[in-house]
Amino acid sequence: MPEDQQWFTHDRFGMFVHWGLYSLLARHEWVQNRERIEPERYEKYAERFLVDRYDPVKWAEAARAAGMKYVVLTTKHHEGFCLWDSALTDYKATNTPAGRDLVAEFVEAVRGAGLKVGFYHSVIDWHHPDFPIDDVHPLRDHPDAEKLNEGRDIARYREYLHGQVRELLTNYGEISYLFYDFSYPDGRPPAFRFPGKGREAWGSEELMAMTRELQPGIIVNDRLDIPGDLVTPEQYQPSGPMLRDGEPVVWEACQTINGSWGYDRDNLDAKPVDLLIRMLVDGVSKGGNLLLNVGPNGRGEIDPPDVARLAEIGQWMDLHSASIYGAGPSEFTPPPGAVYTQRGDRLYLHLLAWPMRHVHLPGLAGKVAYAQLMNDASEIAFAEADPSQVAQNTSMGGQPAGTVTLTLPIRPPQVALPVVEIFLQ
Repeated sequence: MPEDQQWFTHDRFGMFVHWGLYSLLARHEWVQNRERIEPERYEKYAERFLVDRYDPVKWAEAARAAGMKYVVLTTKHHEGFCLWDSALTDYKATNTPAGRDLVAEFVEAVRGAGLKVGFYHSVIDWHHPDFPIDDVHPLRDHPDAEKLNEGRDIARYREYLHGQVRELLTNYGEISYLFYDFSYPDGRPPAFRFPGKGREAWGSEELMAMTRELQPGIIVNDRLDIPGDLVTPEQYQPSGPMLRDGEPVVWEACQTINGSWGYDRDNLDAKPVDLLIRMLVDGVSKGGNLLLNVGPNGRGEIDPPDVARLAEIGQWMDLHSASIYGAGPSEFTPPPGAVYTQRGDRLYLHLLAWPMRHVHLPGLAGKVAYAQLMNDASEIAFAEADPSQVAQNTSMGGQPAGTVTLTLPIRPPQVALPVVEIFLQ
């Protein structure tokens, strides 16, 4: 990764923000698609977009409190509604009761908090009159769908798409990250009734070239149907490092708190804080980042329970961030029920399950200088295995040569995920 992009694999943890008209409907960001809402009927929600509680300073504070280092905002989702004052459409926040450029306020707040600014931008647009109806369009099942497609011109839409990206990358200073979303080219299963859309539809090569010309240091994802700077597994944790042609690549898991990206009032599937922390640690142990989403409500506020979750993550990060920032995979194999991350000569043992007194670390004999619990810097005693020792009564033995055994307290520390910091020789 170029030097001006290395902040990404150092910082490891960011906030995703999905917010738009769908937040008023409060039942998932794909509500227009799921309920086949015609664009003309959907437009009425712009008349109700007051967002009187929108305060991006609070968003940035919540991200920073969680230990996040960058924030990515949906400038436009698939619904086509723009949060900035685009000169290319009237379907934008400045023409709602909000009456102002919400992206400008976001950028100022995030940058003011010392965090890096990222944009999400949908290459899909269910509102634009030239965007051809396809199998993910809300009008796909309309009885006159084929007739409604007559006269729609993807070339005109492509010009609009590129023009809006140019606005976003020209008018707001340095943008560190651009998350495009998403492609579904022909040939991708299942079979489509309508043609799919990929690199040809978006003009992806030209769009990527313009993106890099306008923001030379920017990081761009992989969803234009051409390679980007990273790959973006969504809503799952990879079982190992992400690979391309057998070689590890930069990657970031984008994950939700409750399975929905947009505000979903009746969704009660929020992940517990310890699981969210384990997801972060798991990703770093495999060379990846975590982009964790929040979906502010129709008034512009992040739900208080989600703010509380972020604060709890931040309490853990306050004590253990050295195992995340600048850390990555380790060459050593962790014991069962544990995950390693490593940063230079520091090896971090994340104990997913607290063992009874002892934990055995294979392959570390002669390599450990000191060990301590990260939360309070209390020393952890260790010993190297003696294969000649016979296990009996209170004499442990039985461990293979090369094993280091840590002796832990019976009671785990009162943190969401205990970590032992091991200083290597």
